[in-house]
Amino acid sequence: MSEAFDAVDVIIAKRDARELSDAQIDWVVDAYTRGAVADEQMSALAMAILLRGMNRREIARWTGAMIASGERMSFTHLGRPTADKHSTGGVGDKITLPLAPLVAACGVAVPQLSGRGLGHTGGTLDKLESIPGWRASLSNVEMLRQLEEVGAVICAAGDGLAPADKKLYALRDVTGTVEAIPLIASSIMSKKIAEGTGALVLDVKVGSGAFMKTVPDARELARTMVELGTDAGVTTVALLTNMQTPLGLTAGNALEVRESLEVLAGGGPPDVVELTLALAREMLAAAGRGDVDPADRLADGSAMDVWRSMVAAQGGDPDADLPRARETHVVLAPAGGVITQLDALAVGVAAWRLGAGRARKEDVVQAGAGVELHVKPGAVVRGGEPLMTLHTDTPERFGRALQALDGSYFIAPEGSRPDLLPLVIERVAAG
Repeated sequence: MSEAFDAVDVIIAKRDARELSDAQIDWVVDAYTRGAVADEQMSALAMAILLRGMNRREIARWTGAMIASGERMSFTHLGRPTADKHSTGGVGDKITLPLAPLVAACGVAVPQLSGRGLGHTGGTLDKLESIPGWRASLSNVEMLRQLEEVGAVICAAGDGLAPADKKLYALRDVTGTVEAIPLIASSIMSKKIAEGTGALVLDVKVGSGAFMKTVPDARELARTMVELGTDAGVTTVALLTNMQTPLGLTAGNALEVRESLEVLAGGGPPDVVELTLALAREMLAAAGRGDVDPADRLADGSAMDVWRSMVAAQGGDPDADLPRARETHVVLAPAGGVITQLDALAVGVAAWRLGAGRARKEDVVQAGAGVELHVKPGAVVRGGEPLMTLHTDTPERFGRALQALDGSYFIAPEGSRPDLLPLVIERVAAG
């Protein structure tokens, strides 16, 4: 078939900082999905977008074209409102695990389509797959049934949702264009809008362990995504949250599930509880249920009840013992004082090198591998006390993990105070 445009003309237009027309955007996304635009041509266009940017109209049209490449789901027939959360990824970010059942226990259905980890950022599906029997892949029919019966589902996105994004995401990963804000925003929002949720809360991470290293970059991404959601009729709000230091005390798959269960049981690390409740309150307010206090549902055990039902509905055994790594190595404090820094990226890379993450999509992860922290910034330690424990089935990995952790923490004299951003830095809403 003859094509409406020439890929080279579209690349040159963006290279020269010109706006792409609606017709050009519709065509290039469709043609790339069909294979009429080659990978090397889309690579050049992605780099031009990274360097030259896109305006609000272009980003909205690009997102719409990616949604149009596949199917759209709808939950309008459910007897309750829907809300979803998306995190831009970090270290120890297990928030989805307690959050989905908690929000469902408050009367709002949560269709949570999640992904796998790549590099130093952990994947929600990898964490849940450490539960014996649990399965990530559900048909649309199974997903809808679980939403009706349980109120929450965490599963893999089907191939039918925004297939253009799946193809482009893989390309960006190998062409140095992951950081392009228009492409990050359209990638996330095309899937979330196609998924059909009524409300969406975005957790945009800031700091060494996040894609966005600075507050201004994170704010730009958050505003772009909130505008895209709002323009598409989805009630959308974003929180900028701190990823200078890991969330909670664990980074790794089964380790993070264990910590999530502590939160659902009414305990858990204070920062994980604080962020889970902050996001739950935003989801409930966006879905019109702001009158419900999610803290009550953690306290009365109803969130844990939903968790158990959700795990069981996907073949998992909520009572099974979680895997534990065969080998451990304890990192001791070289001196006494106050922990003032603990770098999230270094901990994430160490967990990845221990076997908790993957370098390529096809890599197998170790369920029990990861890093368990015994202290966080602000804690006082004595020389020789444990700082962290490394977990792996393959002890030959300890060396490279320890290399990643070299210089990752700082112990200052007693009386020093860590200079950290607050956990929730700011809120970004439409308007």
